[in-house]
Amino acid sequence: MLDGPTVVDVLTRAGITDVAWIPDSELGTWESALSRSASIRLIRVCREGEAFAVAAGLLLGGRKPIVIIQCTGLFEAGDALRNIVHDLGLPIFMIIGVRSYLAHQRGRTADTCPAFTEPILRAWQIPFTVLDPAGDGSDLANALVDSWTNARAAAALLPE
Repeated sequence: MLDGPTVVDVLTRAGITDVAWIPDSELGTWESALSRSASIRLIRVCREGEAFAVAAGLLLGGRKPIVIIQCTGLFEAGDALRNIVHDLGLPIFMIIGVRSYLAHQRGRTADTCPAFTEPILRAWQIPFTVLDPAGDGSDLANALVDSWTNARAAAALLPE
């Protein structure tokens, strides 16, 4: 199961130093594990665009940060993300909670969040992986390694 301790273990093994985030109800369940981590600093920001700016500054300063936000926050942060990924060319990795994703796959929700998340990432040319919420975190680990090895921005989508 992709719970807080599993995520912290994956992030720690990947050498992640900081998490800039605004959690949603699902991602928020990871907070206690992230807060207790001795090697990962949890940075709570006010807006999603700020999360990308903080992560970019940390990356430029030699740290290894990621951003964790909900899909609606991805929409809000578009300009900051575009500047950081395409203008500055920084390999920011993000975990994005996609609410109503599973219901959307079955045609059982009117929530537009899952309908727009993947097309927006494709439009911004950001590769993504859809995580298995019941998995052991290996898909997250692989996505992180690919992002850092290839020095490119990437996203991992957590279906909610």
